Amino acid sequence: MTQSPPGARRLALVTGASSGIGFELARCCAEDGHDLVIAADEPEIEQAAVQLRGHGATVTAVQADLATEAGVDRLVAALAGRPVDALLANAGRGLGHGFLDQDFAAIRHVVETNITGTLRLVQQVGRQMRARGAGRILLTGSIAGFMPGSYQAVYNGSKAFIDSFSHALRDELKDSGVTVTCLMPGPTETRFFERAGMLDTPVGQGSKDDAADVARSGYAAMQKGEGDVVSGVKNKLQAAIAHVMPAPVLAAMHRHMAEPKKEG
Repeated sequence: MTQSPPGARRLALVTGASSGIGFELARCCAEDGHDLVIAADEPEIEQAAVQLRGHGATVTAVQADLATEAGVDRLVAALAGRPVDALLANAGRGLGHGFLDQDFAAIRHVVETNITGTLRLVQQVGRQMRARGAGRILLTGSIAGFMPGSYQAVYNGSKAFIDSFSHALRDELKDSGVTVTCLMPGPTETRFFERAGMLDTPVGQGSKDDAADVARSGYAAMQKGEGDVVSGVKNKLQAAIAHVMPAPVLAAMHRHMAEPKKEG
C-alpha cells in the first residue's frame, strides 16, 4: 500500500525538531528518503532545516507555538495538502520544582504543548492518513509517565497521558493501515533540563542517553509498526520496576532524582 504518489518522495512531519530527539528523528527521516516539514517554537528551526537539507531532503521549516490552535493550524497549512506519510509528534515541554511553587502560566503551557496541541495535530493528520488507509504516527512519550513525578508532577502526568493515549489510538486504528508507536525515552542529553529549570537536580546533573541513539530506536520501531519502545537497557529496567512498585515508593524515588538541591 503506497502512501505517496508513485515516484514522489515520502513526506515526514516532525515537531520539536530544532534540537535534541526531534532533530535526530528528522535526520533519520531525511536519511531514509523523506522530505520534511519540521516545526518548533524557536528560530533555531531554520538552522535545523539548513543542516537537514544536507541529507538531500526538501525541508520546510515552520516556527510556531504548538501549544496554540493557531500554531497547529499554521503547521497543517504548511503541508499545502501534501499527504503525510509519517507524523513524528515530538514537541514537548518540561517543568521542574514543586507544583505549588510553579507559575500557573508555565503549567498551562506544558499541558497545552504536551497534550492539547499534540492531540489537535494528531487528529488532523491522522484523519487524513485514515482516509488514505496508510501512515505512521510516532508519539514521544516518556518512561516518566510510569512514575508519579514528585517535583515534576505536571510533566510526568502529561507523559502518562501520552503513553496511555498512544496505545488507545493504536487499537482504534489497528485495521486502518495506520500504525501508532510510542517512543518512551529516559533522561536524554538535550536542552530539556535547562528549559525545565532542572539543572540543579540530580537527574539534571546526571548521565544521560544520547539523543541520536534514542531517535534511531524510535524511528526503527515506527518503521516496524511496533506499539512502543523504551530506549536503553537502564530505562527498560526502570520501566519494569515502575510496573511493580507501589506508587508511594515510586514518588519517593522520583523525589530523589528531581528535587532541587538545597543550598548551603
